[in-house]
Amino acid sequence: MVAVQAQDDLRRVLDDEGRVLPGARVPDVSDETLRKIFDTMSLVRIMDDRMMRLQRQGRLGFYMKAIGEEASHFAVAPLRDGDWIYPSYREQGAWFWRGYTVKHFINQLFGNVEDPVKGRQMPVHHSANWLNMVSISSPVGTQIPQAVGSAYAAKVMGKDDVAMVFFGEGTSSTGEFHVGMNFAGVWKAPCVFICRNNGWAISVPREKQTAAKTFASKAVGYGMPGIRVDGNDILAMLQVSGEAIDRARAGDGPTLIEALTYRVQGHSSSDDPSVYRDPKEPELWEKRDPLNRMRNYMRHRGLWDEAWERDITEKYNQEITDALAASDRLAAPAIETMFEDVYEDMPWHLREQKEWLMQQARTRSPHSHG
Repeated sequence: MVAVQAQDDLRRVLDDEGRVLPGARVPDVSDETLRKIFDTMSLVRIMDDRMMRLQRQGRLGFYMKAIGEEASHFAVAPLRDGDWIYPSYREQGAWFWRGYTVKHFINQLFGNVEDPVKGRQMPVHHSANWLNMVSISSPVGTQIPQAVGSAYAAKVMGKDDVAMVFFGEGTSSTGEFHVGMNFAGVWKAPCVFICRNNGWAISVPREKQTAAKTFASKAVGYGMPGIRVDGNDILAMLQVSGEAIDRARAGDGPTLIEALTYRVQGHSSSDDPSVYRDPKEPELWEKRDPLNRMRNYMRHRGLWDEAWERDITEKYNQEITDALAASDRLAAPAIETMFEDVYEDMPWHLREQKEWLMQQARTRSPHSHG
């Protein structure tokens, strides 16, 4: 169980009520950026609620919510557009922040003809090469050495690009974590590691993942700084990630950030957390809800009012409704794309396979219309 307590090494800017802590340094973030983050964070929560309800109604096969973890997504906010992001499968806010639209999101969930990855990934496994966001993979940790590789490639080419990679604390138990961290340290790769410590790796608690006091403490063994941050404090997240990005871009190497947050609900729509954790545990984290804390901070600053948030809610609910209606009218991706998108010049054996498949009788697709 993750306890709600203060730690001396935990970077915080806001208290649980959204007030700036005494002596805390507030990062230099414009009012416009704060409002955009709140707008995007609200979209994540609205989308999660709507899509999980669709899944429970049998209209969607699978979904993963990020409720309670949304602030950690915005570690990407200080990045440049040309920097690379290697997400895990619970960073919806990072996608929307970069420019992934509600339509993109919903079309991917349903795998229709306008799905950016043409139905080849399960729901919530997005890919957007035009946004420098690399495809989500279900096997945990595969994105870590990939991020390090692209960061090192940028360094070799003399670019000042940065790669940021997200993963859960359970991923630190994989070989990919060790390999990626080790090479990043040796190469001084411009890579920022965001370990989203939400307390649980599906049903496995934090204390069964490591004997180390913290996940950030692992960084010292790889020759890089490790920073612990309140992952539900949007200002602390922006501050810590901004510092790590600047450090990487300046050629000073990688940073491991442990964002302490909490997975309020199940790991996915296929998971029932009541069978492995105390049902009262999420209540300890309710007062630390990242959206409430940001709302309170913005209220203190005169940047929030009820009418504005009501407009945001209405805007996104309508946009989601429209995107769902449009998706219902779309067919499945053309089957021949399975062959056409593999190589620039299709080899003979794939041409033969394609020709054979296209000659076979077709069954009716649930996405077909007519």
